[in-house]
Amino acid sequence: MKKILTIILLQFFCIAVIAQPQDTKAIQKAARTYMQSGDFDNAVIVLNRGLQADKKNLELLKDLAMTYYLKQDYTKALDEVKLMVDRDDADVQVYQIAGNVYRAIEMVKDCDKMYKKALKKFPNSGPLYSEYGELLWQKKDFAAINYWEKGIDVDPSYGGNYYNAAMYYFYAKDKVWSLLYGEIFAVMESRSERGTAMRELLLKSYKEKLFADADIFKGEEKNKNEFAQAFLTTMGKQFDLVKNGVNTEILTIVRTKFILDWFDTYAGKYPYKLFDYQQQLIKDGLFDAYNQWLFGSVENLGTYEEWTKKHPEEYKKFTEFQNSRIFKMPPNQHYQAY
Repeated sequence: MKKILTIILLQFFCIAVIAQPQDTKAIQKAARTYMQSGDFDNAVIVLNRGLQADKKNLELLKDLAMTYYLKQDYTKALDEVKLMVDRDDADVQVYQIAGNVYRAIEMVKDCDKMYKKALKKFPNSGPLYSEYGELLWQKKDFAAINYWEKGIDVDPSYGGNYYNAAMYYFYAKDKVWSLLYGEIFAVMESRSERGTAMRELLLKSYKEKLFADADIFKGEEKNKNEFAQAFLTTMGKQFDLVKNGVNTEILTIVRTKFILDWFDTYAGKYPYKLFDYQQQLIKDGLFDAYNQWLFGSVENLGTYEEWTKKHPEEYKKFTEFQNSRIFKMPPNQHYQAY
């Protein structure tokens, strides 16, 4: 009898262990469905019922804190955040949610302290460097760029730091990193609104920054970065091509010649995935379509749509190429100092 009871208890324990993650996932799915529809009250009800049975479930606590944040009930969101940030199992998401809450209620000192603690725990987290930099930028602390550059260095596949760094360099006296980081982000987030906005800034930057002066090195005299110097030197060889102005067609020619020259001269010393990507598009006969998407679609949408109609096969092949790949920068290709 005791043996049978032991077997039953063991079976019950195994079922409970197996069922727990499934129950949590079911609760999360139901709550997130409500969250996505904007019904935050019902999401709170579902999550609180789940936490009644498992008060320390970190996944449900994160969702509850995020629900309160989206509901703009920051007092309750803060209560939930406080339950999580000091836990040994607090993950990157916990600190991201906490950062959102602290920033929403302008608890700047607490937020700063929290991010520093989080980065000590997760020194290779791109999202945390990105968001801490945003906090510093809100305080008009230009040290923000150092954290975005650090994020690019330690977590090169995360796009947020490229976006923030590119935006910083767009409004600084810079002719290199605004273009490179901006294009990397645009390719990483090819379908997002931020990606489209970045393409607009890229076109503007080629016109107003890189090729605006007759001397491409004007304003870059103090820039001793060897990679940046190589970039400007190679771009400078194409200066005669832009004497009558800059548009999508001219940029396609300039950038094609740049890649050919770069791989003849600097690619061995400075491998760079963005340039590898462009070279592959040239080899596949898709670089024109890529530049039309990158610049033409924001320069003049009507002209771009006309181009797609005149080049249906090229447009189709590029779209298939773009949709079949996830662009990520690899490690050890960060050449900017911070």
